[in-house]
Parts: sequence; C-alpha cells; structure tokens
Amino acid sequence: MEYLDFELPIKELEDQLDKCTVIGQESDVDVSNTCKQIEKKLEETKKKIYKNLTAWQRVQLSRHPSRPYTMDHVKALMGDTFLELFGDRGFKDDKAMIGGLGKIGGQSFMVIGQQKGYNTKTRQYRNFGMANPEGYRKALRLMKMAEKFGIPVITLVDTPGAYPGLEAEERGQGEAIARNIFEMVRLKVPVITIIIGEGASGGALGIGVGDKVFMLENTWYSVISPESCSSILWRSWEFKEQAAEALKLTSFDMKKQKLIDDIIPEPLGGAHYDRATTFKSMEKYILKAYNELKDLSTTDLLSKRMDKYSNMGEYKE
Repeated sequence: MEYLDFELPIKELEDQLDKCTVIGQESDVDVSNTCKQIEKKLEETKKKIYKNLTAWQRVQLSRHPSRPYTMDHVKALMGDTFLELFGDRGFKDDKAMIGGLGKIGGQSFMVIGQQKGYNTKTRQYRNFGMANPEGYRKALRLMKMAEKFGIPVITLVDTPGAYPGLEAEERGQGEAIARNIFEMVRLKVPVITIIIGEGASGGALGIGVGDKVFMLENTWYSVISPESCSSILWRSWEFKEQAAEALKLTSFDMKKQKLIDDIIPEPLGGAHYDRATTFKSMEKYILKAYNELKDLSTTDLLSKRMDKYSNMGEYKE
C-alpha cells in the first residue's frame, strides 16, 4: 500500500501494529492489550483524518495509484459478459478511451470510459488517460450503436483532460468534444455518468452529459486542475491547495451547487481500501438510476435531460 503525505500517521500506527503482532506470535510475551490499544488509536486516527479531508487531499486520493480505474470497475460489475469494442472507423483505436457491451444485474449496458495505466509502460500505452479526437469519436460511435439497439449507456469519467498535443488539435480535438456534448444531449436512451477519479475540463465533458450524474466521494470535477489554476493565477504550482479550495471541485461542492445528482460513498480511506464495497455501491446506484429512467418515453427523457442542463448556473436575459 502506498501512502499519501497526510496518511503518514496511519502508516506509523499500522507499522506499530504489525510489529506488535509479530512479537505476540514469536514470543511468549502477552501483547494483546497493547495491540488492541494500537488498533483503537489507528481507527480513531483514520476517522479523524478521513472525515476532515481538504479539497486538495481529495484530489490526491482521486489520483491514488492503487485506486480502481475504469477497467477495474467494468470487470467487477460486468465480469465475463463484457465485450470490448474498438476503433472510431475513421483514424484508429484510442487506447485512452475504452468501451463495450456488458450486463449488470441482467441488464445490458454500453459502458464507455477513460482508462489510465498502472505502471510506466501501460501509462504510455493509455496516454495517461488523455484521449485524442479519435477516442471521443469512438465513444460517440458506441453511443450511437447503443441508441440504435435501445441499450442504455454508462460513462465512467477519469481523466486529467483531453490530450493537448498538436496532432490532436490538427485532427479536431475541440470539434470532437463539442460534437459529443451536442449528440449526448439528444441521445434517445438513458445515460448514466459517474466520475470515478479525475474529472478535468472538456476531456471529462466529452463523455459527461447524462440523465443521472454521480461522483464517487473522493473525486473532483472542474474546468481546470488545481495545479494549472495555480500556475495561471500565481505563476507557480505552490498554491495548488488554495486553488483546490477556491475551485469548489469536490463531490460535496458539486452536489451543493446542484451540478450532480448524488454522491456515491466510498469506504473509509478511499475506494482502494475496499474495492468490493465500492463496486457494490456503484452497482446499486447504476441499477437504481436505470430503474428510474427506463420507463420514461423518449420525449420525456430528452426533455428532462435538456431541462437539467438548461437550469444549471445563474444568468440574466
């Protein structure tokens, strides 16, 4: 297990508990009371830290290297029923964007999401979860396929942003994202969107328009990352913590501003501490949302979706 800076007190206590357990096993000394005291202190420390997380600490948790990525969720939720589909039928297959068909609770879904890598090699292979235009065009192709066969869509958002390279701009990155937003608003099947990690900028919005939008508890959703915001406003990354607070990017901020529908709770410490519980919570929210949407007529579905986004924000005419 890797520990973040603010988790070091937990690491120290867990190390103490391990040593205490080893002493009890390898000697005749009764250390059970000492171990219980350490366990109690460990539990109290965890609650104290994780119940009072700052916005920046939640950003750090959303990037934790042990956190489950899109394919982890897909395999857990869909198992052997998942069939991955490839290519945008125009340029190539983008490895940063995955998608395919599978079943959750006996119901077929088209699932689409950004995929990050687990080590240096796979991070390069997945382009760090930053999709090119062909990735968004692949996503749209799969959504249109789902619409054709009346299959609901699930999108899993986890990206530091769309790929900003010259070649991406040459192939129409902005147009691809804008086209996805335009088409997703009009998609004639239920769309359920879940932010499972980072939800940054247009890269997230390219697959982020849904009838129901959820965020896992320790995730963020914003037009810009705290580091980039800090570098623009203060000309330095040193103010990223202040930027994170000012951006109001946490799941709780998003819920308060009515930009998402609900928050999916995570186990104490984050999704990576108890993946099974996280996956069960995801399944529960997905099926509940689908049951609320499945009986709506196409007209009502599209009307509610358009009203949802039209009513966001404050403006004067």
